[in-house]
Amino acid sequence: MAVFIKSTSNISPQKTFGNGFFLNDPVDYISNRLTCIEPEYKDIINPKLIRRMSRVIKMGVASALACLKNAGVNNPGAIVTGTAYGCLEDTGVFLTNMVEQNEEPLTPTAFVHSTHNTIGAQVALLLQCNEYNNTFVSGGSSFESALLDAIMLVEEGTENVLAGAIDEITDISHTILSRMGLYKRIPVNSQQLFSSTTTGTIAGEGAAFFLLTGSPQADNLAKIEAVTTFYKPSGIEETLQHVQAFLTEHAIDSSQIDLLVIGNNGDKTNDETYTQVQEALFSGVPTAKYKHLCGEYPTATAFALWVAVNIIQTNTVPEALHYTGQSTGKINKVLMYNHYQGIHHSLMLISAC
Repeated sequence: MAVFIKSTSNISPQKTFGNGFFLNDPVDYISNRLTCIEPEYKDIINPKLIRRMSRVIKMGVASALACLKNAGVNNPGAIVTGTAYGCLEDTGVFLTNMVEQNEEPLTPTAFVHSTHNTIGAQVALLLQCNEYNNTFVSGGSSFESALLDAIMLVEEGTENVLAGAIDEITDISHTILSRMGLYKRIPVNSQQLFSSTTTGTIAGEGAAFFLLTGSPQADNLAKIEAVTTFYKPSGIEETLQHVQAFLTEHAIDSSQIDLLVIGNNGDKTNDETYTQVQEALFSGVPTAKYKHLCGEYPTATAFALWVAVNIIQTNTVPEALHYTGQSTGKINKVLMYNHYQGIHHSLMLISAC
């Protein structure tokens, strides 16, 4: 059964929320951490409720509600979210209070709000939606897991499935992950990220939602052909086998792919895998990169899917995406390949309706 994307919404470090122009005015950063450009929440969420929400909850709820509004849908048939980190700000508040108060009885609010399913639950409460609601916490494949679940729901007959991903970066988490070597030690110009030869990348965050339907309609934005993940391949040979198996299973070769959206992040070790996959399987296929715009985080592929949908809709690849290759006219098929820390790998194939 065909699964279509009916609408999207995206809050990111770029001017993506409510902006009718597709990445025509990219924001450059000189930093090792990108922070979302947030909308005026009182225009989207009841101001009485905003003060009880942490930043990531506001981002997730606003993006989800905007996605539904863009599609003219009041209530979804299901809500599926993916997040690797959950609500880090509330988690930090709770743990800090625990230390400062010597583990004495604490106000439970921060702990309750820190759980990973808080955003999906908040959306359901606001909409009074009593339908299927699930949150996937699968590290670097959290969004893909949520998307696969949403696709299965549509194939089973559920209409208007709201699927999305949310992750944030906080001062505490950035410090911890920097110590683990994930991020660059010194600030870099985000537009020059891919010319960096040092280890580490730039931290990112974002909230993106998509409304999925099984009904072929004239205003659908794109079609999801296939999504797959694979975990911790032993090396480049196994990685290439997985990618080739995906192409074979869906009866497609590189000559039929109009654009490859690839997850380079400026870390020399991570990017080596992308280079090897490109040279072995996609030589000559036009490519676009996106993590210099949103930063690296476990659910950055939600930003990539938003990029792919807009490319298909507008039939243009903005210069901001570091586009390389020769245009062949109409962009009908876009393949996305990403891996997170060499552990969680994913492929998504999107096409025009």
